[in-house]
This record gives sequence, structure tokens and C-alpha cells, in this order.
Amino acid sequence: MELSDAERLGFDRARLERARRFLEETYVAPGLLPCAQLLVAREGEPVLFSTHGIQRADSHEPLREDAIFRIASMTKPFTSLAFMMLVEEGKASLDQPVEQVIPEFARLGVYTGGGGGAPFVVSPPERPMMMIDLLRHTSGLTYDFQHRTNVDAAYRERGIVTLRGKLGLEAFVAALGEVPLEFSPGTSWNYSVSTDVLALVVQRLSGIDYQDFIERRIFAPLGMADTAFHVPEEKRHRLTDAWMLDPKLGTIVYDKAERTSWAEPPTFVSGGGGLVSTAVDYHRFCRMLLNGGSLEGATTAGRKTLALMTMNHLPRNADLTELSRSMFSEAIYAGQGFGLGFAVNMDPARAMAPGSAGEYYWGGIFSTYFFVDPVERVSAIFLTQLMPSSSYPVRRQLKTMIYAALK
Repeated sequence: MELSDAERLGFDRARLERARRFLEETYVAPGLLPCAQLLVAREGEPVLFSTHGIQRADSHEPLREDAIFRIASMTKPFTSLAFMMLVEEGKASLDQPVEQVIPEFARLGVYTGGGGGAPFVVSPPERPMMMIDLLRHTSGLTYDFQHRTNVDAAYRERGIVTLRGKLGLEAFVAALGEVPLEFSPGTSWNYSVSTDVLALVVQRLSGIDYQDFIERRIFAPLGMADTAFHVPEEKRHRLTDAWMLDPKLGTIVYDKAERTSWAEPPTFVSGGGGLVSTAVDYHRFCRMLLNGGSLEGATTAGRKTLALMTMNHLPRNADLTELSRSMFSEAIYAGQGFGLGFAVNMDPARAMAPGSAGEYYWGGIFSTYFFVDPVERVSAIFLTQLMPSSSYPVRRQLKTMIYAALK
């Protein structure tokens, strides 16, 4: 990748280089992260692109600059954007009841008791679930891996899992319709399968297969040639292994690239976590966001639509400390709100880290991360392949170093 002059774009080059050295010396060389890439840009122009570590555990081949990574929940912004494109076309609205498009949810109640072999006891929700609840994770849905309630236990029992799940999208949502909500929509925040449900909403409202929709309407216009739900044979040599931090065994291989399930089209096309991508592809997406919806003559959404998506939409303008019930999230909580597909930094002082009010971001379970700062016009993409994303504070540390390098 050709880099622009960091000094011209308002960075102290030596301070920016510190982030590269930190990543190599603190995380990759000691083996905490087997591989990593960091791409930093201002005004859409890359000023740092560093590649570290290995591609595969067995061969110790150096990580390729065009390596393909599993980006997991960094899929969510694409699905959210796809829905908002339909809002722009008059096919949906944020206050529209979800059951109008997903009638499988028409009889959903809120959990009050039962489970673990006993029948569920439910009460009626205070109001119907609306589309905005799917976008901002206030739907009452949850994730199977939360391990917190009888509701998430029911997800596991019924195979309602997202990471290369065995249910198709229609069957997945139908199964959700048989399990109670954890809370009444709009009353709390919980990281959840909401964006996977949104994928079926996009499919039904558009009349186009969800995967085809985002490929035709987002990836192709933006030139994101390596972003997909599986890795075709001719690109498989570029896919990295994925690792997991085991409390007893340390860092072990979780998914070997040569026999990965990402080699084949998935049964469950996860709008919340199914994509693979590259640093260069995701950089094109970030450039589009900074440009207000357009990139190199292609427009995905209007400027005001993206502005709406990146505002805090939590009730009463609350932050996540006030509303979250989640045991896991790709966001810190203090000073952080949630928009329509992105976490939003409302107050850097409360977050106790450098940043800008209005900066938006998200990450993935394999420790991937991106942020876009419309105030400083800075974006960054960090890609690695270690789960869970809570293993190390590397994302927060790198973000601090990036902001520290601004003049």
C-alpha cells in the first residue's frame, strides 16, 4: 500500500511509528498475538500500514499484506447500512414494528420465569419491538454465549448460534420466535443477535437474498473485492489461521485455514458476524463513511442518513453504563452510546481515553477493531485473529497511541 506523508496530514511521524513498534514488541514478538495488521489514515489517506507475525501456525509463513481475516461482528455495520438504504427508499422506518416483517415475532413475550426444563413464564412486552431496537441492541434478544440467563441457555439448547451456525436464516429467526425476550424492547441494552434478525428484514423487504443485496449494493460499488461470507479456493492461501486464548493451554489454534468452514458457503449467513475481509477493503468502507456515503463516484447512502446512524440512539441519551445488561460487548461502557449499527463515543473524559465526541466504532470477537473520527478525520483498522476479544487491551492501547501522534 502506498502511504501518504504523515507529517503533511498532521501526524508526528515518530509518535505514529511508536504504535508499530509497540504492536511488534509487546504483542507479536512475545507470541501474545500470532499476527496483526494496523492501518491508520487521515482524510482517507493511509499514513501507517504495518504487518506483523505469521499467516499459519504450521508453516510460520509471514503474514501477507493482503491477508484475509475473519472480521466477525465488524459485519454488523454493513447489515445496518443495508437496512438504512431501504429506509431511504421508503421501504421501512425506524419506528416500524418488527412483527410487520417478521410475523414469527408476533407472539413474543418477556421472560418472567421457567426454563431449564420447565415451561417458560412470560408477560406481554411494554411495547412491540421496533426496527430501531434491532439496530441499537435494545430488542430484548441475546446471544447464546452470554451464559447469563435461562434465555441464553435456551438459545444453546435449540441451536440458535451464530458462529458458523447450522440453521438457515429463516429457520434461525423462526427458532427465536419460540424463546422469550430477556426484557421489554427499549428498556435495556444487550449485545445480541439483533443484527442477524435485521439481515432477514433486509431480505424480505428488498425481495433479494440478503447476501446478494450487500454484495450488489455495498461491496461491489465500493470495490470491496475480498469481503465475503466465505473464502473461494483461489483466495484460500490468503486466509489466516485463527487462534484462541485458553486459560489453561495458552494460545492455541482455533480454526486452521486449510480446513476451515469458511472455505464453503455457510448454512447460516450471519448478518451479525459472518464476513471475512482485508485491511484494504475495510479501509474503503471507512473512507466512504468519512466521505458521507460516497466513494469514487459510488454512493451507498445519503450524508444525513450516515449522520443519523452515528448519533447516540439509546433512550434518554443514556450511555451503556446506564442501560447495559450484557456480560460481553465490543465496547467499553463509560461515556459510550450506541447508534444504528455503531458504538458512539459521547464523552472521552468518562471513557478515560483520548478520542472525540462523535467518534464511532466497533470490533469483532477475533480482536479486530475499527474506528472513524469525523472530527479529526482519522480512521483506523486493526486486524488480528485471537479470540476472545477481551484477551488483551491492545485495541485501547493502539487507539491511545494514534491520538497521541496527532499534532
